Amino acid sequence: MKHRAKNSKIKYEHSMIPGLRNFLEREIEPLEFVKSIFPGEIKRTKGTTSGLVVRFKYSTPTGAKLLAQKSSAVQEIFVVTTEPEILRKIIVSQQETN
Repeated sequence: MKHRAKNSKIKYEHSMIPGLRNFLEREIEPLEFVKSIFPGEIKRTKGTTSGLVVRFKYSTPTGAKLLAQKSSAVQEIFVVTTEPEILRKIIVSQQETN
């Protein structure tokens, strides 16, 4: 298993779509109730977006699943957290301000 900087909650096993690393480090990683962040594989999609869009998809037994999309690429992000509902509210409010 690879790839976690010494004091980072983000596991760097896969590459990330442009802008995602900065978003995770700035918005998600500092939250106390977030334990770990696991970006998944990057996949192609038919739709396009002009900038980075991060959406809350659903709660999981260990936290939450997010989707990040930019241009024609989409990436799953799994977040281990004790408070998935608070994370959902943060993601939704962040979407509304952009």
